[in-house]
Amino acid sequence: MIPIKDREAISRMRESCAIAATVLHRLRALVQPGISTFDLDQAGRDLISSYGARSADYGYEIGSRRFPAYTCLSVNEEVVHGIGSLKRILHDGDIISLDVTVEANGYIGDNAITVPVGAIDPQVARLLQTTEEALQLGIRQAQVGHRIGDISHAIQTFVETRGFGVVRDLVGHGVGRTMHEEPQIPNFGRRGKGEEIKPGMTLAIEPMVNLGTYRVKTLADGWTVVTADGLPSAHFEHTVLTAEKGPEILTIARLVSPSTSATSSTTSLSQTTTKSV
Repeated sequence: MIPIKDREAISRMRESCAIAATVLHRLRALVQPGISTFDLDQAGRDLISSYGARSADYGYEIGSRRFPAYTCLSVNEEVVHGIGSLKRILHDGDIISLDVTVEANGYIGDNAITVPVGAIDPQVARLLQTTEEALQLGIRQAQVGHRIGDISHAIQTFVETRGFGVVRDLVGHGVGRTMHEEPQIPNFGRRGKGEEIKPGMTLAIEPMVNLGTYRVKTLADGWTVVTADGLPSAHFEHTVLTAEKGPEILTIARLVSPSTSATSSTTSLSQTTTKSV
């Protein structure tokens, strides 16, 4: 059953999502050649704590395994779930997916963005642009009365007409009291299929798009998912509330310090079966 959020739950979701988006915004500003992904992860840990939240990634359990990092930092061919490492130094021409998920006031906020490190190859830049635009198109389909398949179809169609591969082994998901709720939201599928979208759903919509094949594999660490052909991958994500007036992006950054009340915000997106991510 897909959880429907009441007014109080939505209010708490707005708070957790604002924190997640603000941490992501500030973490993005630290990306530069020469920094290690471990240092970025530690910065993410400190930023999350400074807002009175906790990382929903750290210690996340699958079977006997626990995720060892506070954020998911995936470089180049890494699709999702990359683990910060002192050995992984960012270089000019890299891309990195920053995925920040926090818990605050009993609810989860989840968002991601892929950013360039210095100057990148034009085709890789096109990959990032396509993935971000696919997210926008998917969000537009999160209308009350539509079906989950409408989101999936919009993303897949847009991406594949541009010659890129849509990851099939990982999907978006509902989000709320836990990181992964129903429904699963594939980035591929048929229009008019799947669960009906109703008011009060909170959905993590997140296209993952590869430069080459859509196929992926998981590394020996049990977490890091990479492209099967070693080519770059991009990942963008927002948490979205479904409402009668239309979809509302909840992961909006409050451009203020932790000790200051929110005075401004940004609506920029720059900001599975299958497994949810």
